[in-house]
Amino acid sequence: MATTATPQAVEEKVVEAIAELGAERDEITRDATFESLDVDSLDIVELSQVIEDEFGVELKGEDAQRLKTVGDAIDLVVARAA
Repeated sequence: MATTATPQAVEEKVVEAIAELGAERDEITRDATFESLDVDSLDIVELSQVIEDEFGVELKGEDAQRLKTVGDAIDLVVARAA
């Protein structure tokens, strides 16, 4: 069963997943860009899978291309889960 996608739960999971991809946890903020965190398109695909598994929210390719910051990803997941 999917976890409830509260803003706090989504943010915690997204930060955790990005850290597992190799970004420094203290650099992962809502305003941080994926580029500044050295998160590439393949990493975004992995992040999308984590989000789908955890919250039941599917991010399509065009969604992933539009995501520029960590906050963008969090906001999109929360909006889609509502």
